Amino acid sequence: MNKMRLYTPGPTMVPEEVLLEMAKPIFHHRTQQYKDLFAKCNEMLKYTYQTKNPVLTISGSGSAAAEMAMINTIPANGNVLYLSNGKFAERWVKIGERNKWNCTVLKAEYGTAVSVQQVADALKQKNYDAVVLVHSETSACTVTDVQGIAALTRNTDTVLISDGITAIGALPVKTDEWGIDMVITGSQKALMLPPGLAFLSVSEKAQKKAAAIKQPNLYLDLGSYLKSYAENDVPWTPAVSLVRGLFVALSMIQAEGIENVWKRTSAYAAATRAAVKAIGLEVFSKSPADSVTGVVYPAGMACKDFRTHLRKTYNMNVANGQGTMDGKIFRVSHMGYVDQFDTLGVISGIELTMKHLGHKFDFGAGVAAAHKELAKLTEK
Repeated sequence: MNKMRLYTPGPTMVPEEVLLEMAKPIFHHRTQQYKDLFAKCNEMLKYTYQTKNPVLTISGSGSAAAEMAMINTIPANGNVLYLSNGKFAERWVKIGERNKWNCTVLKAEYGTAVSVQQVADALKQKNYDAVVLVHSETSACTVTDVQGIAALTRNTDTVLISDGITAIGALPVKTDEWGIDMVITGSQKALMLPPGLAFLSVSEKAQKKAAAIKQPNLYLDLGSYLKSYAENDVPWTPAVSLVRGLFVALSMIQAEGIENVWKRTSAYAAATRAAVKAIGLEVFSKSPADSVTGVVYPAGMACKDFRTHLRKTYNMNVANGQGTMDGKIFRVSHMGYVDQFDTLGVISGIELTMKHLGHKFDFGAGVAAAHKELAKLTEK
């Protein structure tokens, strides 16, 4: 039997219900049928984001939503403060450089986060049009204190743009309560869909900023999307089958309750961290994200040997490290369509593979440690 198990932090596993919905015959997008479907998705996206503001749907990857957020709210020669602690944060800096904005970059090593105090100090030095950060830096498996940083910008003219690509639907994100102006995510992470859709929430402050900027982009023009959104539509051809799947996936999240989703994701992450420590491995990151866990390879173990054996022998896929951590860590996702037995399964696979490759540890200790953490989910 060849039952593939996908534990990568994007794409993630897609529920059968979602796959079946997307397999249904397609219908035309400029119809009332599509508008009715999209209206329901829009309301459920607001719930998932914890916002009353529009959450736009874009046919594209998360990078499209990130670029849309920046080019529509940052003026020519604008001042931008970037928080950089991983590969994806570095990508957002590149957008700033290509647009020739005045970019200030607060850097932290992979596995650490820029602190709220560092941001506060930077904001005292200059007036910034935007602060751009990554809530959950997937490449470094690290979380940043978005709530604390939002408290610094919410009562100012500075727009806070948060890459929530591996945060929305996985970690607590209270967009309105915290005062985050724009939050980005992608379909292939905690929203349990194939790649192809990106989402962007837009606060009133961000909408006002965008209305005052005459940027030349057509496809990513925020004003066009907001105008169509008001009519439960999009300005360009939507990915109809993905939107059908989105409706089912969001319905599943709403039925479970977003706080319950956050709770179980946190439990799976805690179980995985406890397990790898119990078998003598190091958890990568001093500020670990609950959406994905990074694990440092033991000395002398090759990334290719570990991931190949895990995949070929146990049909389990985990992700390599990225950027400066390429080949030094592997990453295990806890997002989306994952349950406690998926978590125990991948921990078992990790133990079996580590044993096969000669790592010395108390065999079974990882699974036992994970059991103790997972039991807390059902304790009253």
